[in-house]
Amino acid sequence: MPETEFVTVKDAEELHRFEARVEGRLAGFADYIRTGNLVVYPHTEVDPRYEGQGIGGALARAALDDARTRALPVLATCPFISSWMTRHPEYLALAYQNRSRVTD
Repeated sequence: MPETEFVTVKDAEELHRFEARVEGRLAGFADYIRTGNLVVYPHTEVDPRYEGQGIGGALARAALDDARTRALPVLATCPFISSWMTRHPEYLALAYQNRSRVTD
């Protein structure tokens, strides 16, 4: 997980979220729903005191790197994670692709 002198991001598996901490204080989190076939990122939240300081980006990078390590496609329903992936095209290959062949 990313770690700098400013922010530490860890997977809080029991809470199903990645947590960003600054000097031990919770600065933000990114919730996830993980199965054996897919990971969904429905919500990311950063404490207003830490907005604009790279906390959201650190959370997105940690969450997406984890998905890559697990070889799981990502369904980013969270607008922040989705837009972050668009701004960082090296992560777009992780995006879930519906391969259903069902037609009406």
